[in-house]
Amino acid sequence: MNTPIKSTDSGWRGSADGWLEAAYESLIESGIEAVRILPLAKRLKLSRTSFYWFFKDRDELLAALLERWRVKNTESLVSQSQAYAESLAEATLNVFDCWLNPALFDSQFEFAVRSWALQDACVAAQVEIADKTRLAALAGLFVRFGYEALPADVRARSLYLTQIGYISMNSREDVLLRMQRIPEYVRVFTGQEPQARELQRFYARHGYALAEQPVLVSITPGS
Repeated sequence: MNTPIKSTDSGWRGSADGWLEAAYESLIESGIEAVRILPLAKRLKLSRTSFYWFFKDRDELLAALLERWRVKNTESLVSQSQAYAESLAEATLNVFDCWLNPALFDSQFEFAVRSWALQDACVAAQVEIADKTRLAALAGLFVRFGYEALPADVRARSLYLTQIGYISMNSREDVLLRMQRIPEYVRVFTGQEPQARELQRFYARHGYALAEQPVLVSITPGS
């Protein structure tokens, strides 16, 4: 499916990944109504018929787009919630990686899919499944560190729904300011004080160093 195909009689047809990437970009930029075969063909400078070498119809493309969202955002969040941590605070910081690293969690994609869900009941159902899966993973994180089921669920919801609120509001918070707020977020969501070494590891992953709390120094090359 991922191998580009070239035909001597009809020319370059692109690839399944190319069509899917164009669909993703159109969804992010203009919403689901922009994800249509002819506009995508024009975007790719391909013939409309090339699309059908890779997808049966638009619905199959949209299903692939939703699967890409599920793998990128839901699977990454679940994986981060299960990552090794010495403490609950560090486990929470592992989850926070999702909110700051687009390679783990694509917030623009999340916003676009949730907007799409407002127009499509089937997509809304997929979003509901994703929310339940993510919340269960986050609740499992708190259970792993000694919480009973109900308190774990409430803390998981507090953590997750706060971030979904950021995304739904399309918030454009300054990254450095958000970094400076991280220790307080950890305290609010876990009731624990993050250790300096845990914060150092977290900040280093995102290109910052903790110089003298709460001062952060960028260690990103060229900054």
